[in-house]
Amino acid sequence: MSSFSRRSAILRTLASLAVGAQAAASVHAQAFPARPLRLVVPFAPGGSTDLLARIVAAPLSERLKQAVVVENRPGAGGNIGADVVAKSAPDGHTLVMGSIGTHATNALIYTSMPYDPVRDFAPIALVGVATLVLVVHPSLPVRTVGELIQALKSRPQEFSYASGGVGASQHLAAEMFKYTTHTSMQHVPYKGSAGALADLLSGRVPIMFADLPLVLQHIQGGSLRAIGVCDPERSPALPDVPTISESGVPGYSSSAWYGLFAPAKTPGPLLQTLQTEVVDILKQPRISKAIVELGAKPGGPAGAQLREFQLAEIQRWREVVRVAHIKMDA
Repeated sequence: MSSFSRRSAILRTLASLAVGAQAAASVHAQAFPARPLRLVVPFAPGGSTDLLARIVAAPLSERLKQAVVVENRPGAGGNIGADVVAKSAPDGHTLVMGSIGTHATNALIYTSMPYDPVRDFAPIALVGVATLVLVVHPSLPVRTVGELIQALKSRPQEFSYASGGVGASQHLAAEMFKYTTHTSMQHVPYKGSAGALADLLSGRVPIMFADLPLVLQHIQGGSLRAIGVCDPERSPALPDVPTISESGVPGYSSSAWYGLFAPAKTPGPLLQTLQTEVVDILKQPRISKAIVELGAKPGGPAGAQLREFQLAEIQRWREVVRVAHIKMDA
């Protein structure tokens, strides 16, 4: 056989393989999903991660014609639940509602991680970015950020703040606040935001940099007092509450984000199906309204753009974690 003939034969073989692969991928995509999906929330029920997961789960179930079961697997700052998904079969039937902790900052904080937040996951879509708000129990006699800073400086060993866990967005927001204001507070971490909220409402822990979706109804009801918004701009949900930046801490900014991820090596057609459905769901007025009413901004980057966003967040928080000496054993 001549070299030309051999080359032609190889090209024909490669072409047939490519067609076969495309057909297999098409069949795989058409057969998806073959059974109910599991959406793992790596935190306790009732927190922002859980609430956003449940908002998305119902319409996703309707569109995929399969149940989407939300499963709470809290522990180790979200690492336990995220690891379950990292080690699940990459067939699109097991997803995780990741957070800034599970998919960015935990890797900077924990001395040993059971998974790699980048290598072990395939990004689907950002579901929402939640505004963080500095809230205090009404028993604490401060009504502004300035008054809180003054109290912290005059009695540096007296105050504590709650968070959903070491490395959670609430923890990082508080540590950034301490660093920029040269103040001190004792950190009281919980296994999820819901537990932190319970003790905040009771006054046991008087301060929290909380996800707005978690505390908005309590602010509106008067059981918590909002004194500062962590975003660069005021929140439409709390138009009368100034930002921390405009309250004497210029440049301060912190937020919490939540996104859907699948195990790494999940086939591209399945990821595309999930991405398309989730992005479309987030554009639905009733869904976006529900997320906004929780105090979050719906949607954001998806697919490769979500991966770029994730990498940028890891880099952004690296210095904060280093300066605050935030470290946890696995």
